[in-house]
Amino acid sequence: MDKPFSLACERNREPILAVLQQHFGDRNRVLEVGSGTGQHAVHFADALPHLEWQASDVEENLPGIRAWLDELALPNTPAPIAWNVRDEPPARGFDAVFTANTLHIMSWEEVERLFSALPCVTTDDARLVVYGPFNYDGYATSDSNAQFDRWLRSEDAQRGLRDFEKVDALARAAGFELLEDRAMPANNRCIAWERRG
Repeated sequence: MDKPFSLACERNREPILAVLQQHFGDRNRVLEVGSGTGQHAVHFADALPHLEWQASDVEENLPGIRAWLDELALPNTPAPIAWNVRDEPPARGFDAVFTANTLHIMSWEEVERLFSALPCVTTDDARLVVYGPFNYDGYATSDSNAQFDRWLRSEDAQRGLRDFEKVDALARAAGFELLEDRAMPANNRCIAWERRG
């Protein structure tokens, strides 16, 4: 099959990698939530060979992810797993979780379910890194983000940019403490938390 391709993944992978090198340098097993095309999985697993990079997504996206994983055949990328955050989470034991450009695609209920599942899948000292656009104090950080938010909500009223403060509250409720909120290109953020067991 033709591999799925996202230009955004190509553009943002190096800035994200710099964050992951800092926060995942001493990690062992990463669960990527919403692996999408699979491009991030192969790039980050190749650049961080000490990590086992577990890709996951809804069932219909797995063939495309497998195409990327199979082409590179890296030793640290097991087969992707099907996980919809509305379902039972995967087995525990991940000391890192990564997700990119997912929270604004999920409904708010699904975002809540994702964060409530984190204690079930992570070790007591796990790190969490989330990449994407966020609002702050209820406001978009740029005109382009505000426009993107309006477009998302016009496509599906359940979607939309999330308020950092509300997401941070979900993380804290799950036992995660904020480590860093880093500005990224194109008005995105990379936010890292650490679980305090």
